[in-house]
Amino acid sequence: MSIEKNSVVSFHYTVAETGKEPLESSKDGNALTVLVGHGAIIPGLEEALIGKQAGDKVEATVSPDQAYGERRDGMTQRIPKKLFKNAKLVNGQQVVLPTEMGPRAMTILKVGMTTVDVDLNHPMAGKSLDFTVEILDVRAATEEEIAHGHVHGEGGVQH
Repeated sequence: MSIEKNSVVSFHYTVAETGKEPLESSKDGNALTVLVGHGAIIPGLEEALIGKQAGDKVEATVSPDQAYGERRDGMTQRIPKKLFKNAKLVNGQQVVLPTEMGPRAMTILKVGMTTVDVDLNHPMAGKSLDFTVEILDVRAATEEEIAHGHVHGEGGVQH
């Protein structure tokens, strides 16, 4: 079966910023399982998987506009330090804070006595990413998975 919208795909991946060492890999852990066509993975990677089958190996370079977007100026904010509870904060650290719109990833820019300056751009914004993917399994999604827009169970990405 070829990968298309509403396929459930299990795969191992390695991702690196173009020209740099790998940032993340699933090779030593669980494969990632996603429902294609429902925003579970970045658009550029999803597009690279369309038409492929179990057993295929895919290498793809994904530009920022098909990954996490371009970096945007003015995406810094000063927030009260108390929102981080008693966490030890250092410049450059990646953190996730709960917000009214759900969890939000941010990068610590500067830690003050009572406030913390953060960058709200995604850490990979503005970067081209190189993916190496090994497709393990492809199947048609169930009606329930399509209705919910995600895969349930181990390795599934839920939104």
